[in-house]
Amino acid sequence: MTYATLDANQLDDLISDGELGAVATALSAIPAGDIAALLDRLPHQSRGVAFRLLPKDLAVEVFDDLSADSQRRLIDDLGTVEVVAAFDHLDPDDRAGLLDELPAGVARALIQQLTRAERDVTAVVLGYPRGSVGRRMSPEFVHARLDETAGAALSRVKERGHAAETIYTVPVLDDARTLSGVVSLRDLLLADPEAPVAGLMRKPMFAHSDDDAESTAQRCVDRGILAMPVVDRDNRLVGVLTIDDAVEVVEQARDTDEARAGAREPLREPYLHASILSITRARIVWLFVLAVSAILTVNVLEIFEGTLEQKVALALFIPLLTGIGGNTGSQAATTVTRALATDDVTTRDVVRVAGKEIRVGLTMGSLLGVVGFAVAALVYGIDIGTVIGLTIVSICTMAATVGGVMPLVAKSIRVDPAVFSTPFISTFCDATGLIVYFSIAKAVLGI
Repeated sequence: MTYATLDANQLDDLISDGELGAVATALSAIPAGDIAALLDRLPHQSRGVAFRLLPKDLAVEVFDDLSADSQRRLIDDLGTVEVVAAFDHLDPDDRAGLLDELPAGVARALIQQLTRAERDVTAVVLGYPRGSVGRRMSPEFVHARLDETAGAALSRVKERGHAAETIYTVPVLDDARTLSGVVSLRDLLLADPEAPVAGLMRKPMFAHSDDDAESTAQRCVDRGILAMPVVDRDNRLVGVLTIDDAVEVVEQARDTDEARAGAREPLREPYLHASILSITRARIVWLFVLAVSAILTVNVLEIFEGTLEQKVALALFIPLLTGIGGNTGSQAATTVTRALATDDVTTRDVVRVAGKEIRVGLTMGSLLGVVGFAVAALVYGIDIGTVIGLTIVSICTMAATVGGVMPLVAKSIRVDPAVFSTPFISTFCDATGLIVYFSIAKAVLGI
């Protein structure tokens, strides 16, 4: 076994066997990012032991590469004292993210260990509301002045760049510290030292500090912006959102959306290391909600019990119709939720989205309805075939429209659109689809 191929199971076995010297030697030969990935997959009993065996400088790097959830678990394993040095070296935005994950008492203990300067800069980030881009930005940046030369700006970058999270994109400020533009480090390096910065800068793409972090991060990722300036309402620069932080925000949002679309909450730790209680807690609430909402379907069947008694064949098609309705609604909801995340649509587009989904649902329903009519008519007669065909057309149109509109409604009332994705829309389409089905059956069959 070489250190390059060391995996979490092998590392756990070495720790269990007491081969701590071998563990320390192995970890010292692995890059910090790979060690962080290994710690993520270790059981908590071994995770703390492995971290303690790291040299101090390497431990700081590894802690910085861990996610906020992993950092929180490591603090639970070790206590606050052993991670103070690593916590102090975190960027302010990462530090704020970790503090959000910790109990209040632990968070206070860690903050008290910071220097006054680090406490102040962390307080800047913590002062913005959760979910805002101000909470995810870095307040440590280096800037250029509008009235200076490229040489002077480059000197400031060299002098202050070590304290900034990124230097590749340099915001340009005027005398009032308002954002005038941005200039790349490449342009500053290649320009004549006497060239004015005003002639090198370009129009900035920026965000306001209270903008939604997810939509801002998605914009940053889509456009490949290395560092997006963040300003307050007076257009004064307060920080920058770096591309790595933007990617992290987008990935976290995607994981949450995927989990909720599957009727569960996201797990905050690797599956194999998650406790039975935490997995149950992530799923059980949604199951209760779905169970209660499914009572609607039972009530609908009870209302139309007499109709079913007169035409027992109608009961055979219930799974088919509810499945079509639920899947159609879920497809529409997932598509629109993704479009919302990428800013392809906004809540103002609700009428346009509804119109498009009506046409899409009608088209799909017509195609499926012809097939449903042919199969049902062949076996149960023209009347039943007509009921099935018309119902499929109606359910597809209704489900697609509701599925497309609900994420926009959720967004407008500040609820996560993923909440209204698969679970709720499937249940809604089941109940309303049955009402449509039996109503059409009564009209066509005269019962």
